[in-house]
Amino acid sequence: MVNTSKAIVLSAIKYGDTDLIVKCFTEIGLRSYIVRNIFKTKKGKLTPAFFIPLTQLEITANYITGRSLHYISDARIYYPYQALMTDIKKQAIAIFISEVLNNILREDEENRPLFKYLENAFKWLDSKDHTADFHLVFLKNLMHFLGIFPQNNRDAKRYLYFDLLNGVYTDQVVSNYFISDQNLKNFNKLSETDFDQIDNLNFNKRMRLDLLEILIQYLELHLSNFKRPKSLEILKTIF
Repeated sequence: MVNTSKAIVLSAIKYGDTDLIVKCFTEIGLRSYIVRNIFKTKKGKLTPAFFIPLTQLEITANYITGRSLHYISDARIYYPYQALMTDIKKQAIAIFISEVLNNILREDEENRPLFKYLENAFKWLDSKDHTADFHLVFLKNLMHFLGIFPQNNRDAKRYLYFDLLNGVYTDQVVSNYFISDQNLKNFNKLSETDFDQIDNLNFNKRMRLDLLEILIQYLELHLSNFKRPKSLEILKTIF
């Protein structure tokens, strides 16, 4: 069956001398493709530049039931980024996020709300100047789509701790994984913030690093398949 859908590139790996295996999150779910002879000719419609992580494509592919790899017959970049592929800081965020998504997305079924969130989030990242806290808000929002982030607790500020293992606010330490004091205040502030309020966060580098570690640990505790991203250290260095 031939289908055309929007897609966001998560990873691309060279296969043999001429081919490319590409993983994308599409409007119809997570899909893997093989692009034949993309390194063989310079005159083809498709080039490796189409498949840089987080590129937003419109893909026409032949989907065959039972196969794990599908064949792309045509693709075009439907949203050309202006800064995401050239700004060093935004590139670091993009590499980190693509690695996180590659680790955790396992859905073969379509999830259009999640796709729409990713699509709009990356457009926001591309177009804005103040993006130092983008990855924190992105991860927090992503956890909501995954169903693992705690529901907003209107009384959160009255509690002494947040238990990362059980995902609850508490006044008693009930596990070895908890946050308190300034980290808890920053976590609560992040929990209430979306991209359009990101300038209100005003986190310094120490706060940002602590929150990033908290979010990564939360993912490790709640997703059995999650692996700590290799690009994490690069992101810490830049932000």
